[in-house]
Amino acid sequence: MRIVTMNAFLPGYHNIAGWAEENGHEIVLVVTPPAGAGDRYDAAAPPFVLGLPPTADVLITSKLRTVAAPAIAALEPDLVISAAFPRLIPAEILKIPTYGAVNLHPSPLPVGRGPNPVRLVYEGATTVGATLHRTEAEFDTGAILSQRERPLPEDLTGAAIFQAWREMLREVLEEGAARAFAGEPGAPQDPELASEAPMFTPEELVLRLSDPGAALVRKSAALNVLEARSKVIVAGTKQSVRRIELVSAGEESSQAGEIITYHTDGWTVRSGDGVVRLYTT
Repeated sequence: MRIVTMNAFLPGYHNIAGWAEENGHEIVLVVTPPAGAGDRYDAAAPPFVLGLPPTADVLITSKLRTVAAPAIAALEPDLVISAAFPRLIPAEILKIPTYGAVNLHPSPLPVGRGPNPVRLVYEGATTVGATLHRTEAEFDTGAILSQRERPLPEDLTGAAIFQAWREMLREVLEEGAARAFAGEPGAPQDPELASEAPMFTPEELVLRLSDPGAALVRKSAALNVLEARSKVIVAGTKQSVRRIELVSAGEESSQAGEIITYHTDGWTVRSGDGVVRLYTT
């Protein structure tokens, strides 16, 4: 099959490219916005196109209707696949491919629509998920072709969440694309179950050591999926932490934030219900 992929985040592209190679499909074009449009995924990352194979045909444009649509139509693709593409894909593109357009999203839709599905973990979800759905006029609303959901990793870190996503996104792409090629329409999403996952506010990046230890571990892992963004106030100073580890829990403390031990890479401190270990960046 002839595939057009639309991306602004390299892991999303690599997932599609690996699937295409294993199944004998050809990626005939990669469409991406101009540099800077994908900053929400990792502001420190080099431009997306620098990580693509030198043989890849790439279209860099923000003009999806007038530039991307004619270019895609000329290639007569069988399927358009988007992953971490931060723009609504217009009808002019959606109507082109033989088997339609699909999108990969790292949540169990319709829960967690929007640009920040790891917010679900931050707010208390006990699972992570992934969905391949048909692309429609609004973000993350199309019929579901394949979906996975699994418990949070036992060793809960940002890296572990990201790895779980990588595995599940590949699984749903494999299964869901086969259904798209078979002409299956997919299962409509229930709007009554839908929830939104907006980006974190600056205030949400600063964790309160008065919270229970398990909540601190979970929130820090959610914030640190792509880079270390979680922060805490230690000894009156805001500090970045790459990981929080639960040491003990079950005993309420009125001294949350008290430093128990200094380490070369962080501190052991009291949380709202016990003790946690903070690892600095």
